[in-house]
Amino acid sequence: MKQYFKIDEWNIIEEGLHPEENRIYESVMSLGNGHMGIRGNFEEDYSGDTLQGTYIAGVYYPDKTKVGWWKNGYPEYFAKVLNATNFIGIKVLINGVNIDLAKIKVKDFSRILDMKNGYLLRSFTIVDSENRETKIEVKRFLSMSELEIAAISYSITPLNHDANISLIPYLDGDVSNEDSNYNEKFWLEVNRAVDNEQGLLTMKTKKLDFHVTCAMKYDIKENGNDITKEIELIDKEKYVGNKVSFTASKEKTYTLYKYISVTTNRDYDTENIESEAIKKVNNAYSKGFDVLLNEHISAWERIWKESDVVIEGDVKAQQGIRFNIFQLNQTYTGHDPRLNIGPKGFTGEKYGGSTYWDTEAFCFPFYLSTSDQNIARNLLIYRYNHLEKAKENARKLGLNGALYPMVTMNGEECHNEWEITFEEIHRNAAISYAIFNYVRYTDDKQYLLDYGFEVLVETSRFWADRVNYNPRKDKYMILGVTGPNEYENNVNNNWYTNTMAAWNLEYTLEVMEYIKNEHPARFEELKNKLELQDEEIEKWKDIVNKMYYPYVESLGIFEQQDGYMDKELLNVSDIPKEELPINKHWSWDRILRSCFIKQADVIQGLYFLSDRFDLETKKRNFDFYEPKTVHESSLSPCIYSIIASEIGYEEKAYELYLRTARLDLDNYNKDTDDGLHITSMSGSWLAIVHGFAGMKIKDGMLSFSPFIPKAWNKYSFKIIFRGHLLKITVDKEIITIEQEEGNELTLKIYDKEYTIEANGKITLETNR
Repeated sequence: MKQYFKIDEWNIIEEGLHPEENRIYESVMSLGNGHMGIRGNFEEDYSGDTLQGTYIAGVYYPDKTKVGWWKNGYPEYFAKVLNATNFIGIKVLINGVNIDLAKIKVKDFSRILDMKNGYLLRSFTIVDSENRETKIEVKRFLSMSELEIAAISYSITPLNHDANISLIPYLDGDVSNEDSNYNEKFWLEVNRAVDNEQGLLTMKTKKLDFHVTCAMKYDIKENGNDITKEIELIDKEKYVGNKVSFTASKEKTYTLYKYISVTTNRDYDTENIESEAIKKVNNAYSKGFDVLLNEHISAWERIWKESDVVIEGDVKAQQGIRFNIFQLNQTYTGHDPRLNIGPKGFTGEKYGGSTYWDTEAFCFPFYLSTSDQNIARNLLIYRYNHLEKAKENARKLGLNGALYPMVTMNGEECHNEWEITFEEIHRNAAISYAIFNYVRYTDDKQYLLDYGFEVLVETSRFWADRVNYNPRKDKYMILGVTGPNEYENNVNNNWYTNTMAAWNLEYTLEVMEYIKNEHPARFEELKNKLELQDEEIEKWKDIVNKMYYPYVESLGIFEQQDGYMDKELLNVSDIPKEELPINKHWSWDRILRSCFIKQADVIQGLYFLSDRFDLETKKRNFDFYEPKTVHESSLSPCIYSIIASEIGYEEKAYELYLRTARLDLDNYNKDTDDGLHITSMSGSWLAIVHGFAGMKIKDGMLSFSPFIPKAWNKYSFKIIFRGHLLKITVDKEIITIEQEEGNELTLKIYDKEYTIEANGKITLETNR
């Protein structure tokens, strides 16, 4: 496998310019701070292959759906994460020559993503036709302490000549999306203004009336001193800039500091966003680049203190997990309950919707264990606030209850592939599972009374209406679905879907009994509000007792769906290597008829409901399904890795972990160019914490059953559990659990109970 980046614990390093693979490097070098994000684009011009991407959280466009054959129930639009105003731009002219890195000679190029401190650093030397060399160094960051602020330091040093230099810091709102359905530009100009050393541009979307203001202010220094310069204002439609010209002396460094603020009418009244942007950019300018950077670095220091995973003896694995943790924290900070976690985050346009089931199924445990519990709670509140829209989605299909969307920005379904939008309904259970996961981890049962029970009831109503009762078998079935394995469409009785639907109903009944017994007054309120009927409760119980589960008696495994065993049962090893990945080489017809599995399906259910299945059951199903899984979904390897850890397949668990951790860094699926796989990045954390360390909640207690991969000398991570900050360290011989914050805590290690004192620790031998 090709190595794109130098192996380093804290840095992602590109050595040399790679025009033919520039988009891969742009994706990996993306920056974000929860409020906004940018791909690793160049500030100066670049006429080569590039995907210019600037994204503002929560700002989207309802691009009219484009399909070959319209079906009743299709969403009217597909939500697009918008490419917004390019605010990093700095046009550079040296001795009258415009610097375009695709056209000029470049040497000693490097692009470094510093994950510890959260900034992007580029350095290179350009050589003109007269062999005059000029060194350029660029540092930029999106502030994690002031989320509406970005800052750039752009330094130029003529090495062997005096130079006439012009720099044009600008704001460019004339941008477009490559994935526009009708080649439409989505932005209209509202206002622009430019003056010496500052500029402002306000754009609005053609639909939904999102307003975004970008304000910039800049300064140019030589060794901290002001310089003599000429300024020419540039003011044209959707664009403002300053052309700053000066004479640069040989071997002296001249630095342009560009400060940017980005405000939207999501956060302020529309009439106030410009004044807020100006106020914020002026404050950033007053602080200066170094102060802003130090505040930003301090914020990252706090993040790493709680979420870092340290691996000794395997730098490649270390780099992978830190890269994923870094991107997760850049994408979602939890400061705004209206936001969620997009599959590409701020790194590309693909999967335009903000929210998939990925959030609840894969990302939720990471934020639950590494952040204040209110951050995970906000992810649940996001879904609660969309409950009425989910009920509308169900009604559009002629069903009761709530069907949460496959893809959404505001609760409406905006995904237009029929077999996914209307058949991959297992996502409903993932929302309910996240509620269960949150409550068992935090013991915040109040959430059930305030919000959770309503969601559970409405998702249960959907399942009760979606099932088919088969009187011949006296079983309930779920027909015409797509399970997690999207290489199977319109199947009957997907085991995972049936299992999670019945579990959803069962958990709702369990919560109902808890509220009825412990909070009877609140139960009566909820019963009346939801118009809960005894008849539907009885039906839920009947479905739980009579759900149909496909099973292969001869092998002792759960059948992925009815008819799966009728396929030609090959293994991935039977596919010629030149035909992988099959989604790029095979017709969809051939894929659908094959036995090959895109991602964990049955195994996903064994992970979610782990306590219901013994190790032998997990082993039999893993042995059958993993060899048939092509792992062409980024969400796949981590789940298999966790189950492999549990059943003692340590080498396989490590192999699958490494694939998860380095999916984008090594471009495993040949698609890093269009953006990173943000929602699957939590899978590398899950593979270590839930897999290698065996972390679970058992009987209301935190439990660990760790092992250490042979390639590692030691690993450690931190989790926050009910007000306790714990550090878990595992090496070849011992496991140590230290409590850094919190009172006395009882937990299980290898299924034996131990008590850890406040600020105390437990040390045990590492074994299985």
